[in-house]
Amino acid sequence: MKLYTKTGDDGSTGLFGAERVSKDDLRVNAYGTVDELNASLGVALAILSDGNPAISLKSSLEAMQSRLFDLGADLATPSNSQHEDKVHRIDESNIRWLENQIDIIDVDNAVMTNFVMPGGTSLAAHLHLCRTIARRAERLVVTLAGHEPINQLTLVYLNRISDLLFAMARAANRLNGVPDVPWQKSETDTGI
Repeated sequence: MKLYTKTGDDGSTGLFGAERVSKDDLRVNAYGTVDELNASLGVALAILSDGNPAISLKSSLEAMQSRLFDLGADLATPSNSQHEDKVHRIDESNIRWLENQIDIIDVDNAVMTNFVMPGGTSLAAHLHLCRTIARRAERLVVTLAGHEPINQLTLVYLNRISDLLFAMARAANRLNGVPDVPWQKSETDTGI
């Protein structure tokens, strides 16, 4: 089987078990952004070498990648699709897993006394980037939900995954002995 099919040369793509739609369709934008998040997590994992003190985050990040594949399939499969039974829909157990991970990872992070800026270690900065991609995916799924029926738990899942990525970014800094980058209030007298 060849990698290229030429079926999308006209700017369309096929949903799982459904009709072909434009590649800029709301549903395609939503699951495409989830795919972008997954690829960005792959970069975070590549940054996370075996010598990094934050290696404890690796198995959670890998599990998140697999669930993001499920999320993408969930979003790519309209309700009542002929292939709906072949797709794992995001469910409460997926959300509980994220919440459990947040509780485990965030317990050792310092109490926040100010807003945290993306930065510190390269891993933390990249996890913050992943978090913003998750938030964009969430916004796109909200838009999609305003036009078509979706699994509402996909919204909850994306909201929790961005919370987990924030906790992980802070943990990546902590585990590497690097402080979070605090937000600095504007100095009105200096113009900065």
